[in-house]
Amino acid sequence: MSARTGGYLDYTGREDAWSGGARRIEIETPLGRFNVWTKRVGNNPRLKLLLLHGGPGATHEYFEAFDSFLPAAGIEYYYYDQLGSGNSDQPTDTSLWDLPRFVEEVEQVRQALGLERDAFCVLGQSWGGILAIEYALKYQQHLKGLVISNMMASIPAYNAYAREVLMPAMDPQTLAEVKALEAAGDIANPRYMELLIPMHYEKHVLRRPYAEWPEPVVRSFSHINAELYTLMQGPSELGASGRLSDWDRFADLTSISVPTLVIAARHDTMDPTYKAAMARQLPKGQYVCLPDGSHLAMYDDQQRYFDSLNAFLLGLD
Repeated sequence: MSARTGGYLDYTGREDAWSGGARRIEIETPLGRFNVWTKRVGNNPRLKLLLLHGGPGATHEYFEAFDSFLPAAGIEYYYYDQLGSGNSDQPTDTSLWDLPRFVEEVEQVRQALGLERDAFCVLGQSWGGILAIEYALKYQQHLKGLVISNMMASIPAYNAYAREVLMPAMDPQTLAEVKALEAAGDIANPRYMELLIPMHYEKHVLRRPYAEWPEPVVRSFSHINAELYTLMQGPSELGASGRLSDWDRFADLTSISVPTLVIAARHDTMDPTYKAAMARQLPKGQYVCLPDGSHLAMYDDQQRYFDSLNAFLLGLD
């Protein structure tokens, strides 16, 4: 659900990580207290957007495209690195990588930032979309609006789309070699990414030559916590097989009563038709499909992405 284009970077001791309006928030977990990193941009008492990044284990950095669009619209927003990611603490006990615990983490962040229902919105992209759905199912009483960006409400359905639609369109010989490397547990082999970048990433993750990918995207993916990502997403980039493999909340979307925007993209790893059905399932669902976009449509169909997002957020009043 995100790109495996780099390794893990430890931010420990970087003083500049906490400057420029950023704030560390202490959270409680079953293993004690840790700190997560947030940063506020803008000031709007009626509209505050918390950004939930993908991965799991990526960072807030690929959201930096928002700086070019949300401030001009007067939208206050918060960068946030989830526990185990980016500037936040990096505990090593894998029992912490549990979806319900991540939901409680988001709620603690909301409380610490003083985000209340009259202004509080959440945008979750990719894995962040899973987290946003789960948060809304438990804590929607605190939400003014919700955005599910580039994520389906079912991992089995996501896997079926990869198996039945995306893979048959790939070169059979190349796909076979990728699958052989995965079966052998040899995904660290440079050949794996050499094959995946042109056949998958440049077609379905961000539609431009990899050498021309925006710097914030490359930086974010180079900082990914690979252990966390693999544990929850699984080792394959062509589907999910980790701890999230059985996650399915499509039927429960009827319980989310807050206004919700579902963002799809024609070339995404996520099925646009399924995402349209998600919007219909949501009592106050809205749907937009970006014709030139892929998984990171905030870059490859940028103007439409932010036009749609800003219109939805500003329309909540």
